[in-house]
Amino acid sequence: MTPPRTPRHGIHVAVVTRSDVDRLWLLTQDPAQHSRWDVRFGRIEPTVPGEFTYRRFGVRGTGTHAGERRSADGGATSALTFACPNPLSPIAVGSGYWRYRPLLGDHGPAGTSFETGYDYRARDGSVDRVFRPLMAWGTAWSFDRLRLWADRGIAPEVSAAVALLDAGARIALVTLVGLLGLSFGAVPALAATLVGGALAWTAPPLPWRPSARRTTWSWHPATTRTEEVLA
Repeated sequence: MTPPRTPRHGIHVAVVTRSDVDRLWLLTQDPAQHSRWDVRFGRIEPTVPGEFTYRRFGVRGTGTHAGERRSADGGATSALTFACPNPLSPIAVGSGYWRYRPLLGDHGPAGTSFETGYDYRARDGSVDRVFRPLMAWGTAWSFDRLRLWADRGIAPEVSAAVALLDAGARIALVTLVGLLGLSFGAVPALAATLVGGALAWTAPPLPWRPSARRTTWSWHPATTRTEEVLA
């Protein structure tokens, strides 16, 4: 298989874990495990060898493994293509790769850099202006959720529950600050709410809560040519 090139378009995410390549390979290549940590998928089901279907919010798509490659240093790369004929899906067709790169420290193996790059042809460019950054963030958030599972043994279901509780606590705190500010008038209440919201947004995430901040992620405009997306 041809090594994946760095495209001029698409979404890119990377996270560094303490786990080795074999551990990450198990948690990412097994469809049953993959769907547990990746918020982009509700269910992934193998069909025939090398192909699978995926579902999210009732929308069904298909995927095909395009190949994999192992490197001399113990790293690996896998590639796939995907498509969704449902008109409700913002994604028409796309392709991407996962890359596993072992890291070395002063005293031997130091973990793995797990990366992805993918692009897709959007059905509607206007919708994709909002959808694409959300997809990038969701991928990054999921990668940290995977890291917590691989490195700390925190099951994806547990880390998702912690994330919901944390978000609820931050919202409740901002609401309380705003209500307290009302005793001084509408303007102080608004100011207190804005300050509280800024603090809640920028406060460091709990160590056992998934956060896109712990990853490196970016997105670029989509290509409009299907043959480029699938290259």
